[in-house]
Amino acid sequence: MSGVQHLTIGADEAEQRLDRWLKRAFPVLTQGRIEKLCRRGEIRVDSARAKPATRVAPGQVVRVPPLPEAPAPAPEARPAMLDAGEAEALRRRVLYRDEAMLVLDKPAGLAVQGGSGQVRHLAGMLPALRFEREDDPRLVHRLDKDTAGLIVLARTGAAAVALARAFRSRAVEKIYFALVAGRVQPSAGTVSYGLVKAGRSGEGEKMRILHPDEVAATEGAKHATTDFRVIEQVGGRAAWVALRPVTGRTHQLRAHMAALGNPIAGDGKYGGRGQENLGDGWGAGLGGAASRKLHLHAARLAFRHPLTGRALRFAAPLPEHMARSWELLGLDPAAVPEPIFED
Repeated sequence: MSGVQHLTIGADEAEQRLDRWLKRAFPVLTQGRIEKLCRRGEIRVDSARAKPATRVAPGQVVRVPPLPEAPAPAPEARPAMLDAGEAEALRRRVLYRDEAMLVLDKPAGLAVQGGSGQVRHLAGMLPALRFEREDDPRLVHRLDKDTAGLIVLARTGAAAVALARAFRSRAVEKIYFALVAGRVQPSAGTVSYGLVKAGRSGEGEKMRILHPDEVAATEGAKHATTDFRVIEQVGGRAAWVALRPVTGRTHQLRAHMAALGNPIAGDGKYGGRGQENLGDGWGAGLGGAASRKLHLHAARLAFRHPLTGRALRFAAPLPEHMARSWELLGLDPAAVPEPIFED
Protein backbone atom coordinates (compact mmCIF):
# COMPACT_ATOMS: atom_id res chain seq x y z
CA MET A 1 0.00 0.00 0.00
CA SER A 2 1.42 3.39 -1.00
CA GLY A 3 1.17 6.55 1.12
CA VAL A 4 -0.51 9.82 0.15
CA GLN A 5 1.11 11.24 -2.98
CA HIS A 6 1.10 14.78 -4.40
CA LEU A 7 1.92 14.55 -8.10
CA THR A 8 2.50 17.44 -10.48
CA ILE A 9 1.10 17.17 -14.03
CA GLY A 10 4.15 17.22 -16.28
CA ALA A 11 4.97 20.06 -18.63
CA ASP A 12 4.91 17.58 -21.54
CA GLU A 13 1.43 16.28 -20.71
CA ALA A 14 -1.57 17.67 -22.55
CA GLU A 15 -4.63 19.04 -20.77
CA GLN A 16 -6.87 16.03 -20.18
CA ARG A 17 -9.59 14.53 -17.99
CA LEU A 18 -8.53 13.66 -14.44
CA ASP A 19 -9.79 10.07 -14.67
CA ARG A 20 -7.80 9.40 -17.82
CA TRP A 21 -4.63 10.86 -16.31
CA LEU A 22 -5.11 8.71 -13.19
CA LYS A 23 -5.63 5.51 -15.17
CA ARG A 24 -2.39 6.08 -17.04
CA ALA A 25 -0.47 6.88 -13.87
CA PHE A 26 -2.10 4.15 -11.76
CA PRO A 27 -3.30 1.16 -13.84
CA VAL A 28 -4.63 -0.43 -10.63
CA LEU A 29 -7.42 2.20 -10.49
CA THR A 30 -10.75 1.31 -12.08
CA GLN A 31 -13.26 3.92 -13.21
CA GLY A 32 -15.57 2.99 -10.36
CA ARG A 33 -12.78 3.39 -7.80
CA ILE A 34 -11.82 6.81 -9.20
CA GLU A 35 -15.43 8.02 -9.00
CA LYS A 36 -15.71 6.81 -5.40
CA LEU A 37 -12.46 8.49 -4.33
CA CYS A 38 -13.55 11.75 -5.99
CA ARG A 39 -16.94 11.65 -4.24
CA ARG A 40 -15.17 11.22 -0.90
CA GLY A 41 -12.80 14.08 -1.64
CA GLU A 42 -9.75 11.81 -1.35
CA ILE A 43 -8.54 12.80 -4.80
CA ARG A 44 -7.97 16.54 -5.11
CA VAL A 45 -6.55 18.94 -7.69
CA ASP A 46 -4.64 21.96 -6.32
CA SER A 47 -6.19 21.15 -2.89
CA ALA A 48 -9.75 21.43 -4.25
CA ARG A 49 -12.30 18.64 -4.64
CA ALA A 50 -12.50 17.34 -8.20
CA LYS A 51 -14.70 15.20 -10.40
CA PRO A 52 -13.48 12.44 -12.74
CA ALA A 53 -14.24 14.73 -15.70
CA THR A 54 -12.28 17.68 -14.24
CA ARG A 55 -9.67 18.91 -16.72
CA VAL A 56 -6.12 18.88 -15.42
CA ALA A 57 -3.29 20.81 -17.04
CA PRO A 58 0.51 20.95 -16.77
CA GLY A 59 1.66 22.39 -13.45
CA GLN A 60 -1.38 21.36 -11.41
CA VAL A 61 -0.88 19.13 -8.36
CA VAL A 62 -3.03 16.02 -7.87
CA ARG A 63 -3.45 14.52 -4.40
CA VAL A 64 -3.71 10.73 -4.56
CA PRO A 65 -4.64 8.73 -1.43
CA PRO A 66 -2.90 5.48 -0.43
CA LEU A 67 -3.38 2.85 -3.12
CA PRO A 68 -2.67 -0.89 -3.29
CA GLU A 69 0.38 -1.88 -5.27
CA ALA A 70 -0.40 -2.59 -8.92
CA PRO A 71 -0.05 -6.27 -9.87
CA ALA A 72 2.33 -7.18 -12.64
CA PRO A 73 0.45 -7.04 -15.97
CA ALA A 74 -0.59 -10.38 -17.36
CA PRO A 75 1.30 -11.32 -20.52
CA GLU A 76 -1.85 -11.12 -22.63
CA ALA A 77 -2.52 -7.55 -21.42
CA ARG A 78 0.74 -6.18 -22.80
CA PRO A 79 0.54 -4.33 -26.11
CA ALA A 80 1.59 -6.46 -29.05
CA MET A 81 5.01 -5.54 -30.40
CA LEU A 82 5.27 -4.52 -34.04
CA ASP A 83 7.75 -6.23 -36.29
CA ALA A 84 9.74 -4.17 -38.80
CA GLY A 85 7.24 -4.76 -41.60
CA GLU A 86 4.22 -3.77 -39.49
CA ALA A 87 5.99 -0.66 -38.23
CA GLU A 88 6.81 0.41 -41.78
CA ALA A 89 3.21 -0.24 -42.87
CA LEU A 90 1.98 2.02 -40.07
CA ARG A 91 4.47 4.75 -41.01
CA ARG A 92 3.20 4.62 -44.61
CA ARG A 93 -0.22 5.64 -43.29
CA VAL A 94 1.14 9.00 -42.11
CA LEU A 95 -0.33 11.64 -44.42
CA TYR A 96 1.41 14.65 -42.86
CA ARG A 97 4.34 15.21 -40.53
CA ASP A 98 6.16 18.25 -39.17
CA GLU A 99 8.01 19.14 -35.96
CA ALA A 100 4.78 19.55 -33.98
CA MET A 101 2.30 16.96 -35.24
CA LEU A 102 1.38 13.94 -37.35
CA VAL A 103 -1.80 13.16 -39.25
CA LEU A 104 -2.44 9.43 -39.62
CA ASP A 105 -4.96 7.50 -41.72
CA LYS A 106 -6.09 4.92 -39.14
CA PRO A 107 -7.29 1.60 -40.53
CA ALA A 108 -10.71 0.25 -39.55
CA GLY A 109 -10.50 -2.38 -36.81
CA LEU A 110 -7.58 -0.79 -34.96
CA ALA A 111 -8.50 0.51 -31.50
CA VAL A 112 -6.96 3.82 -30.51
CA GLN A 113 -6.45 2.83 -26.87
CA GLY A 114 -6.42 -0.48 -25.02
CA GLY A 115 -9.40 -1.89 -23.18
CA SER A 116 -10.44 -5.14 -21.60
CA GLY A 117 -8.73 -7.89 -23.59
CA GLN A 118 -7.57 -5.38 -26.21
CA VAL A 119 -3.86 -5.94 -26.77
CA ARG A 120 -3.47 -4.41 -30.22
CA HIS A 121 -4.09 -0.69 -30.33
CA LEU A 122 -2.61 2.51 -31.70
CA ALA A 123 -1.42 3.70 -28.27
CA GLY A 124 0.81 0.63 -28.09
CA MET A 125 2.21 1.26 -31.57
CA LEU A 126 3.30 4.87 -31.04
CA PRO A 127 7.02 4.02 -30.81
CA ALA A 128 6.87 3.19 -34.53
CA LEU A 129 5.86 6.82 -35.19
CA ARG A 130 8.73 8.56 -33.43
CA PHE A 131 10.71 9.14 -36.63
CA GLU A 132 13.72 11.27 -35.60
CA ARG A 133 12.39 12.07 -32.09
CA GLU A 134 13.24 10.13 -28.94
CA ASP A 135 9.75 10.20 -27.43
CA ASP A 136 6.42 8.87 -28.65
CA PRO A 137 3.81 11.14 -30.24
CA ARG A 138 0.76 11.84 -28.07
CA LEU A 139 -2.90 11.06 -28.66
CA VAL A 140 -5.10 14.18 -28.51
CA HIS A 141 -8.43 12.74 -29.67
CA ARG A 142 -9.77 9.34 -30.67
CA LEU A 143 -11.83 7.39 -33.17
CA ASP A 144 -13.92 4.29 -32.53
CA LYS A 145 -12.14 1.02 -33.23
CA ASP A 146 -14.24 0.24 -36.32
CA THR A 147 -14.09 3.78 -37.74
CA ALA A 148 -11.38 4.40 -40.33
CA GLY A 149 -9.73 7.69 -41.19
CA LEU A 150 -7.92 10.76 -39.96
CA ILE A 151 -6.44 11.01 -36.49
CA VAL A 152 -4.04 13.70 -35.25
CA LEU A 153 -1.03 13.05 -32.99
CA ALA A 154 1.05 15.69 -31.22
CA ARG A 155 4.85 15.46 -31.22
CA THR A 156 5.55 17.98 -28.44
CA GLY A 157 3.93 18.88 -25.14
CA ALA A 158 3.02 22.37 -26.34
CA ALA A 159 1.39 20.99 -29.48
CA ALA A 160 -0.52 18.42 -27.43
CA VAL A 161 -1.99 21.11 -25.18
CA ALA A 162 -2.98 23.30 -28.15
CA LEU A 163 -4.48 20.45 -30.19
CA ALA A 164 -6.42 19.00 -27.26
CA ARG A 165 -7.86 22.45 -26.57
CA ALA A 166 -8.80 22.89 -30.25
CA PHE A 167 -10.68 19.58 -30.36
CA ARG A 168 -12.42 20.26 -27.07
CA SER A 169 -13.46 23.79 -28.03
CA ARG A 170 -14.82 22.60 -31.41
CA ALA A 171 -12.27 24.63 -33.33
CA VAL A 172 -11.66 21.57 -35.52
CA GLU A 173 -14.05 20.83 -38.38
CA LYS A 174 -14.51 17.07 -38.73
CA ILE A 175 -16.39 15.58 -41.67
CA TYR A 176 -17.17 11.87 -41.93
CA PHE A 177 -18.43 9.89 -44.90
CA ALA A 178 -20.89 7.07 -44.27
CA LEU A 179 -22.99 4.64 -46.24
CA VAL A 180 -26.39 4.37 -44.58
CA ALA A 181 -29.40 2.16 -45.17
CA GLY A 182 -32.50 3.38 -46.98
CA ARG A 183 -33.70 6.74 -48.23
CA VAL A 184 -32.61 9.70 -46.12
CA GLN A 185 -35.34 12.31 -45.75
CA PRO A 186 -34.84 15.22 -45.61
CA SER A 187 -31.63 15.24 -47.64
CA ALA A 188 -29.90 17.63 -45.23
CA GLY A 189 -30.43 18.78 -41.68
CA THR A 190 -29.31 18.62 -38.07
CA VAL A 191 -29.89 15.89 -35.46
CA SER A 192 -30.02 17.11 -31.84
CA TYR A 193 -30.92 14.02 -29.81
CA GLY A 194 -29.15 13.69 -26.46
CA LEU A 195 -27.10 10.63 -25.51
CA VAL A 196 -26.61 8.65 -22.30
CA LYS A 197 -24.70 5.44 -21.65
CA ALA A 198 -26.96 2.41 -21.81
CA GLY A 199 -24.42 -0.27 -20.91
CA ARG A 200 -20.92 -0.97 -19.69
CA SER A 201 -18.06 1.43 -20.42
CA GLY A 202 -15.29 0.81 -22.94
CA GLU A 203 -15.37 -0.22 -26.59
CA GLY A 204 -18.46 -2.34 -25.94
CA GLU A 205 -20.58 0.44 -24.49
CA LYS A 206 -23.79 1.53 -26.16
CA MET A 207 -25.50 4.91 -26.09
CA ARG A 208 -29.22 5.50 -25.67
CA ILE A 209 -31.01 8.28 -27.55
CA LEU A 210 -32.93 10.95 -25.64
CA HIS A 211 -35.20 13.78 -26.73
CA PRO A 212 -33.37 17.09 -26.08
CA ASP A 213 -35.96 18.00 -23.43
CA GLU A 214 -35.06 14.86 -21.43
CA VAL A 215 -31.32 15.52 -21.18
CA ALA A 216 -31.37 17.86 -18.16
CA ALA A 217 -33.43 15.40 -16.12
CA THR A 218 -31.37 12.31 -17.02
CA GLU A 219 -28.26 11.56 -14.99
CA GLY A 220 -25.14 11.29 -17.13
CA ALA A 221 -26.91 12.47 -20.30
CA LYS A 222 -25.33 14.99 -22.66
CA HIS A 223 -26.59 17.08 -25.53
CA ALA A 224 -25.32 15.98 -28.94
CA THR A 225 -25.58 17.66 -32.34
CA THR A 226 -24.79 16.31 -35.82
CA ASP A 227 -25.16 18.01 -39.20
CA PHE A 228 -25.84 15.69 -42.15
CA ARG A 229 -26.10 15.98 -45.91
CA VAL A 230 -26.85 13.38 -48.56
CA ILE A 231 -24.15 13.39 -51.22
CA GLU A 232 -25.83 10.73 -53.35
CA GLN A 233 -28.94 8.58 -52.87
CA VAL A 234 -28.87 5.02 -54.27
CA GLY A 235 -32.55 4.43 -54.96
CA GLY A 236 -34.29 3.43 -51.75
CA ARG A 237 -31.60 1.01 -50.72
CA ALA A 238 -28.76 3.18 -49.42
CA ALA A 239 -27.28 6.67 -49.36
CA TRP A 240 -23.83 8.22 -49.18
CA VAL A 241 -23.99 10.89 -46.50
CA ALA A 242 -21.56 13.43 -45.09
CA LEU A 243 -21.72 13.86 -41.32
CA ARG A 244 -20.34 16.75 -39.31
CA PRO A 245 -20.34 16.24 -35.52
CA VAL A 246 -20.80 19.58 -33.77
CA THR A 247 -20.31 17.83 -30.42
CA GLY A 248 -18.04 14.84 -29.90
CA ARG A 249 -19.95 12.20 -27.93
CA THR A 250 -19.30 8.46 -27.85
CA HIS A 251 -20.89 6.73 -30.88
CA GLN A 252 -22.70 9.99 -31.69
CA LEU A 253 -22.83 9.58 -35.48
CA ARG A 254 -23.85 5.93 -35.30
CA ALA A 255 -26.62 6.54 -32.76
CA HIS A 256 -27.93 9.66 -34.53
CA MET A 257 -28.21 7.99 -37.94
CA ALA A 258 -29.96 4.99 -36.40
CA ALA A 259 -32.38 7.39 -34.69
CA LEU A 260 -33.28 8.79 -38.12
CA GLY A 261 -34.07 5.27 -39.32
CA ASN A 262 -30.94 5.19 -41.50
CA PRO A 263 -28.32 3.18 -39.57
CA ILE A 264 -24.78 3.10 -40.93
CA ALA A 265 -24.12 0.02 -43.05
CA GLY A 266 -22.41 -2.69 -41.04
CA ASP A 267 -23.38 -1.21 -37.68
CA GLY A 268 -24.75 -4.25 -35.86
CA LYS A 269 -24.73 -2.38 -32.53
CA TYR A 270 -27.19 0.35 -33.54
CA GLY A 271 -28.79 -0.94 -36.71
CA GLY A 272 -28.99 -4.70 -36.26
CA ARG A 273 -28.13 -6.98 -39.15
CA GLY A 274 -31.48 -7.06 -40.89
CA GLN A 275 -32.02 -5.85 -44.44
CA GLU A 276 -35.53 -4.44 -44.12
CA ASN A 277 -34.53 -1.21 -45.84
CA LEU A 278 -36.95 -1.02 -48.72
CA GLY A 279 -37.09 2.77 -48.59
CA ASP A 280 -37.69 3.17 -44.86
CA GLY A 281 -34.03 2.66 -44.05
CA TRP A 282 -34.17 0.26 -41.12
CA GLY A 283 -31.61 -2.54 -41.04
CA ALA A 284 -27.85 -1.99 -41.29
CA GLY A 285 -27.12 -5.05 -43.44
CA LEU A 286 -27.08 -4.28 -47.16
CA GLY A 287 -26.60 -7.93 -48.12
CA GLY A 288 -25.16 -9.27 -51.35
CA ALA A 289 -21.50 -8.51 -51.97
CA ALA A 290 -21.41 -5.48 -49.67
CA SER A 291 -18.92 -5.68 -46.82
CA ARG A 292 -20.32 -6.26 -43.34
CA LYS A 293 -17.75 -3.89 -41.82
CA LEU A 294 -18.82 -0.51 -40.45
CA HIS A 295 -19.07 2.02 -43.30
CA LEU A 296 -17.93 5.11 -41.39
CA HIS A 297 -14.85 7.08 -42.38
CA ALA A 298 -13.23 10.17 -40.83
CA ALA A 299 -12.64 11.74 -44.23
CA ARG A 300 -11.83 15.44 -43.67
CA LEU A 301 -10.20 17.58 -40.98
CA ALA A 302 -9.70 21.35 -40.94
CA PHE A 303 -8.01 23.27 -38.13
CA ARG A 304 -5.19 25.70 -37.40
CA HIS A 305 -1.64 24.53 -36.83
CA PRO A 306 -1.06 24.24 -33.06
CA LEU A 307 2.09 26.39 -33.13
CA THR A 308 2.00 28.60 -36.22
CA GLY A 309 -1.75 29.16 -36.53
CA ARG A 310 -1.64 28.31 -40.25
CA ALA A 311 -4.91 26.94 -41.68
CA LEU A 312 -4.64 23.22 -42.43
CA ARG A 313 -6.94 20.89 -44.33
CA PHE A 314 -6.57 17.13 -44.67
CA ALA A 315 -8.44 14.43 -46.59
CA ALA A 316 -8.10 10.64 -46.47
CA PRO A 317 -9.17 8.16 -49.17
CA LEU A 318 -11.95 5.69 -48.49
CA PRO A 319 -10.81 2.53 -46.71
CA GLU A 320 -10.72 -0.58 -48.88
CA HIS A 321 -14.03 -2.09 -47.74
CA MET A 322 -15.88 1.18 -48.35
CA ALA A 323 -14.21 1.71 -51.73
CA ARG A 324 -15.51 -1.72 -52.78
CA SER A 325 -19.04 -0.79 -51.70
CA TRP A 326 -18.83 2.52 -53.60
CA GLU A 327 -17.84 0.57 -56.73
CA LEU A 328 -20.63 -1.97 -56.14
CA LEU A 329 -23.25 0.80 -55.90
CA GLY A 330 -21.84 2.90 -58.75
CA LEU A 331 -20.76 5.79 -56.53
CA ASP A 332 -17.87 8.06 -57.53
CA PRO A 333 -15.63 8.81 -54.50
CA ALA A 334 -14.43 11.98 -56.23
CA ALA A 335 -17.94 13.40 -56.72
CA VAL A 336 -17.93 15.47 -53.53
CA PRO A 337 -19.57 18.91 -53.58
CA GLU A 338 -17.47 21.79 -52.29
CA PRO A 339 -18.14 23.05 -49.77
CA ILE A 340 -19.90 20.02 -48.35
CA PHE A 341 -21.63 22.08 -45.68
CA GLU A 342 -22.61 25.69 -46.24
CA ASP A 343 -22.83 27.56 -42.94
